[in-house]
Amino acid sequence: MRSPMHIAIAGGGIGGLTLGLMLHQRGVRCTILEAAAEVKPLGVGINTLPHAIRELAGLDLLPGLDAIGIRTRQLSYANHLGQTIWSEPRGIFGGHEWPQLSIHRGRLQGFLWETPQERLGADAVRGNARLTGFEQVGDRILASVGGTRPQTIEADALVGADGIHSTLRAILFPDDPGIRWNGIQMWRGAVDWPIFDGGDAMVIAGDAVAKLVLYPIGPGETPQTRLTNWVVYARIADASSPPPARESWSQLGSFDEIRPLVERFRLPFIDVEALARATAQIFKYPMCDRDPLPWWTREGVTLLGDAAHSMYPVGSNGASQAILDARCLSDLLASRPVGEALRVYEAERLPKTADVVRSNRIGGPERVIDLVAARAPDGFDDVSAVATQDELAATVRGYASLAGFAVPTNAKSQA
Repeated sequence: MRSPMHIAIAGGGIGGLTLGLMLHQRGVRCTILEAAAEVKPLGVGINTLPHAIRELAGLDLLPGLDAIGIRTRQLSYANHLGQTIWSEPRGIFGGHEWPQLSIHRGRLQGFLWETPQERLGADAVRGNARLTGFEQVGDRILASVGGTRPQTIEADALVGADGIHSTLRAILFPDDPGIRWNGIQMWRGAVDWPIFDGGDAMVIAGDAVAKLVLYPIGPGETPQTRLTNWVVYARIADASSPPPARESWSQLGSFDEIRPLVERFRLPFIDVEALARATAQIFKYPMCDRDPLPWWTREGVTLLGDAAHSMYPVGSNGASQAILDARCLSDLLASRPVGEALRVYEAERLPKTADVVRSNRIGGPERVIDLVAARAPDGFDDVSAVATQDELAATVRGYASLAGFAVPTNAKSQA
């Protein structure tokens, strides 16, 4: 008698771990294979949107997420002088049933790493287990795994959730043109900092030269502070330039590298220069994506998350789309034969995510900043004299609709 369905998941990131939890909830056995020997609380901030939080809440994870993150109340777009271009309530404050959460990526990863070990069992979540290849034998997948315990894992399907540098994607698409860099470099950090605007607001500000993304991602060391995430990014090369080598990603940067950029910001509610100067570790890495793929699935193998649709980190969408992938795929695997489930999953998710990848290349909702900067580079007295409400709304709300997290029509937004 054949054993119940078993799914092998390559990658213990947000997408792979969420898929594992969802499969377990639906009674489908899985094994999660993570190349790293251990998951460390690295990285800085991440935003997870209401449509993705809904799925995590369905796994009974919301109390744990609330303990380590911040429910984002408001998002504002401003110029480099801090003059508001557009402001809108977010998550439950904007009419959604579920919150938008801002969280330290490493804390989220750690929380998601520990949870399936508790629910699925320690042997179902394996570190130092790097996928090296696979073979399709009839209707079975034989996944080759290197690391501490080199072995072959037999499964009904193999899901590559192994990130932008995906091994499985490289096997499926040996002639893939590779990672694309748009010439923008990002510097980012997180530091305990005094509360601004209630301690639960997100701001994206800037001009044609540089942009700043700023939001709290967790409780601070005192009631008057928050762990505050910041990102400064600017174009430093032509979009046709080759991306930096993989080993130069997530390098440590220095304050001196961004001094000319942060000095541009004159936000009345926070000293951006002091914030960056006080940050112990400043990380830098290129803003990259990959071209949308023509297909994700071959027999019993498919891709998920960044392995399938790496996108520029605009619009707070990368992790959220991976979580939506996981929900779609887990539902299908729990209700249909493997081959059919993978085909329907691809048909459902590939076109939607490809649209987001392409949209992010021309910018997300922060394009309202570019619009105003082009017309009023030195600031304005009244934003409505620079851009109409319809112009601003079309950019912000149009992106939200595309990415699947449109604010309900009865929610209030204001410029």
